[in-house]
Amino acid sequence: MLTKTRYSLKDMILWTRGESLFFVVYAFLITFLYEVIGFVFIDMPWTAIALVGTAVAFIVGFQNNAAYGRIWEARKIWGGIVNTSRSWGMMIQAMLSNEHAKEPMADDEIDKHKQQLVYRHIAWLTALRHAMRQTKKWEVFEKHRTNREWSRIAYIPERVTSLNDDLLLYLSPEEHSYVMSKDNKAAALLYLQSNHLKDLKEKKIIWEFAFLNLEEKLSEMFDLQGKSERIKNFPYPRQYATLSHHFVWLFLLMLPLALVSEFESIAQNVQVHFPLADTWFVWLAVPFCGVVSWIFHTMMRIGTVGENPFEGSANDVPISTIARGIERDLRQLMNEETDIIPSQFPEKFHVQM
Repeated sequence: MLTKTRYSLKDMILWTRGESLFFVVYAFLITFLYEVIGFVFIDMPWTAIALVGTAVAFIVGFQNNAAYGRIWEARKIWGGIVNTSRSWGMMIQAMLSNEHAKEPMADDEIDKHKQQLVYRHIAWLTALRHAMRQTKKWEVFEKHRTNREWSRIAYIPERVTSLNDDLLLYLSPEEHSYVMSKDNKAAALLYLQSNHLKDLKEKKIIWEFAFLNLEEKLSEMFDLQGKSERIKNFPYPRQYATLSHHFVWLFLLMLPLALVSEFESIAQNVQVHFPLADTWFVWLAVPFCGVVSWIFHTMMRIGTVGENPFEGSANDVPISTIARGIERDLRQLMNEETDIIPSQFPEKFHVQM
């Protein structure tokens, strides 16, 4: 997530430099063929191109709206995870006690159970964010060279440390082995949480009504996890993505074929007052084509990188930062020493991950 007001012009130029150069060179080639070589047969009617451009604008707009919807839904889901996590920590601290216990536990033993339940929740957050960062074959962010350049300099925690190493910080060796043997590691952790609550309920360390409330929170976590997985595992429909890609490129390739002759027609009117315009005015089609093509293609790219809000781009939901923030809150509320609580992930180039 970008934390500064807006992208700078330099950022946009660097991000789109390859396409921008292509559009200018292509427009120059078409203008050269038309004006210098005399290939006037490549001319296309402007009305037809304008109709295609209108259709393309609608398709690109639809794609961007859909992408924004997916990003906003993902942010709401992880906002729900924040709220549920805080409630979980509060309830664990309040609901584990000897009030109804048949055989009272020592206070330090109860504190140990509280810590296990909180740490296992942090492990769930860790497993979920790692799962969301896994690459799917339809994700295209890193297939573009300038996106890969950005990824190499950004701090994406899930690419710095492995899930295996991260979970060792929160789980016992037995639980770690159990979780790592499952395909859905986040779900396995919630099952462990439920079994732990059941054991404490049978020992009357948790009252039956409190047990039901805590189980309801686990069910809510399953619901939020499933919603997050739905966005991750179901892409923006490929038929729309395919049509958008091909239609935009069709329009961009046809655009100079119509604009060159339009600028030549304008030059004939302008030369009445500026006689030399006939020799240079038509070449203004090159920068004009470059700008129009850049706008359409950049809008398509913005929609494309926004389709999958967990890939790790500067426009994605900062799930790593959110998860680490929750961890810090929960551990501080357990009154842990400040020096053993991990710091927030670094923000590089004004981007939270």
